[in-house]
Amino acid sequence: MTAEGAFALDDLAAEFANKLTALTRGVLGEDSPQFHAVNAGSRIRVSPISDTERVHRIPITIGGQPRLSLMACYYCCWDGSSTFLATDKANLHLFYEKGSEPLLRFEYERTWTDPPGAHIQVHAHRDEMAYLLRLADSGRPGFAMKRDKLPRLAEMHLPVGGHRMRPSLEDVLLFLEREFSIDTRPGWRAVVEEHLVDWRLMQMKSAVRDAPEEAAETLRLLGYTVEPPKVVRPRTERDVTKLFLP
Repeated sequence: MTAEGAFALDDLAAEFANKLTALTRGVLGEDSPQFHAVNAGSRIRVSPISDTERVHRIPITIGGQPRLSLMACYYCCWDGSSTFLATDKANLHLFYEKGSEPLLRFEYERTWTDPPGAHIQVHAHRDEMAYLLRLADSGRPGFAMKRDKLPRLAEMHLPVGGHRMRPSLEDVLLFLEREFSIDTRPGWRAVVEEHLVDWRLMQMKSAVRDAPEEAAETLRLLGYTVEPPKVVRPRTERDVTKLFLP
C-alpha cells in the first residue's frame, strides 16, 4: 500500500468512526464514548478508545441505572479492488454491566466461511443443547470431545445472513431497546433509522458489485435501460464472492 493509499484509508476509517459516534450518541446520549480510528498496520481499528488506546465499553442504562455495556470494535481495510472501505473483522459484545464474560457476541470475520463469517455466539446454558452437542463423534463437537473438552453453547457460531446481510450496530441497538427497554434519548429512533438506511444501501451496493449481471437484469425488468460496460472485468468465482459466502 502506498503512503497516499494509507492516508486515504485513514480518512475513510475516521469518517466511519464519526458516523458510529453520531449513531451511539444519538441513541444513548452525549456521554457515550467517542469512536476513534487507530492505524494497526495493515488494518485500522475503529472503536471507542481511551488516551492509552484501551478499548472502552459503551455504558447502557435501564431505568437510569447502568445495567449493560457494549464493546464495539471494527478492523477496517480496503476491499478487493482497493477502492472502498471494508470491514475485515467486527466484534459487538454485550455484557451485563461490568461482567467479564459477554452475554451475546455479534461477530464478523471477513475470511471465514466455516464457521460462518457473520455469526452470533450466545453465552448461556441449556441442557438440551449441551446434549445435542455431545451426540456427534465428528465435526466440531467430535473434535472437542476427542480433546476431553465439553462443548459449550457459547462456542456455537449461529449464522446471521452471510457477509453482506449481517447485522449491524444499528440492529443491535434496536434489539437492546426492544428487548431490554434501555434508556434512549429523545429522537433516537430517527437516528437509528437514518443510519440503518445508510448501512443497508452500502451493503446493497456491495452486493451489486458481487453480482452485476443479476442486478442489471433486475433493473431492466423494472424498466431501466442498462448498458454493459465496454470493458468487462472478469467475474470472481462464486465460491469466493462475498455475497454467496455463508
